Amino acid sequence: MDGAPLRGGAVVIDGGGRILEVAEAQGRSDGEGSASLRPSDAAPTHTVLLPGLVNAHSHLELTGLGGKVTEDDFPAWIAHLVRLWRERQPSEYLDAARQGVRDSWAMGVTTVADCGATGSVLQALSELGGSGIAYHEVFGPAEEQADAALEAWAFRLKELRRFETPRARLGASPHAPYTVSGPLYRMAVAHARKESLPIAVHVAESPLETEFVRDGAGGFAESLRSRGLKPEARGLSPVAWLDHHGVFGPDVVAIHCCTVDGDDIDLLAQRGAAVAHCPRSNRRHHRIDAPLAQLLGAGLRVGVGTDSVASVSPLDVLAEAREARKLGGLSAQEALALVTVGAARAIGLGQEVGSLSEGKWGDVVAVTVPACETPEQLHEAVLATGSADLLFTTLGGREVHRRPA
Repeated sequence: MDGAPLRGGAVVIDGGGRILEVAEAQGRSDGEGSASLRPSDAAPTHTVLLPGLVNAHSHLELTGLGGKVTEDDFPAWIAHLVRLWRERQPSEYLDAARQGVRDSWAMGVTTVADCGATGSVLQALSELGGSGIAYHEVFGPAEEQADAALEAWAFRLKELRRFETPRARLGASPHAPYTVSGPLYRMAVAHARKESLPIAVHVAESPLETEFVRDGAGGFAESLRSRGLKPEARGLSPVAWLDHHGVFGPDVVAIHCCTVDGDDIDLLAQRGAAVAHCPRSNRRHHRIDAPLAQLLGAGLRVGVGTDSVASVSPLDVLAEAREARKLGGLSAQEALALVTVGAARAIGLGQEVGSLSEGKWGDVVAVTVPACETPEQLHEAVLATGSADLLFTTLGGREVHRRPA
């Protein structure tokens, strides 16, 4: 993803799990302590080595809830999901997160940018030797809750840091405009930056959210009123309101961004924020598409994610990339970038993963495709692959998944 495809090439990974060399395979002898992965070009198929895929947004602690929350009304869907979430025991969250990591590997995903409220995904990544950022969520829609919510959240963040590894990083996530007050946003992002934590926020996800923030009305407002809270009309778009509280910067991934307008996009670009785009989830919940071409045209760093299995199952980032291609009028290569090098840059890991480049982590996926003659044909073929075409997944040179014989 950082140059033209190399026919008959090899990816050499050193003993520390980093890419030592990407070169012609023929005639080379690998040094002691290194592993070499070579594709087979025997017709009528090719084996293609590509960088491990990057999922720019997931909720792996919800693994196992696919197909169990079916409401079309989004606030009702959230309420049902929260009920199921509360029924789980802590050990069940951890089991779900572990399975979610393994399921990701089986789909060729080696790095995740995951949001969750239990800390289970960071622990699972740490235990399994996985790669990614686990953004720990904080909630509190009432302004009077802000101090207590921040204190409890900050304490939990401190606890979770013991699970960090060179490949598994803790992040911070003030959840969404309908679950976080303005003061809590301001305090949470200040705390995250003091602790040097990357930040992710759900924003501009639906017309309901815009109605809530701008007018203090709609389904989210009704839900809060039923809990004794009093939503206010802010007269701003969700993006503008979060910016009013100092949220956006180069350390922030804005998740969804379906309802952004030109002013919102310009603001995000000025702040240097990135975007995680989830086309299939956006369609499932809101019958809406993000303005992907405009986001990319503004120079924003954009990656594609899956959201959770409760929204769309299975978590197939290449299927998301194919949908994004249609929305953005992209080439196959540009679509693939949204789940490799582009997604890595969006979540701040562009120097570590996303391409088969010397010095990056040796995260490599092998897929089989019909024999191709041109780079364009190859990109088309790789973008069209699915789990059945995946031969193996390696993470730092360590095989973490292989297709059953």
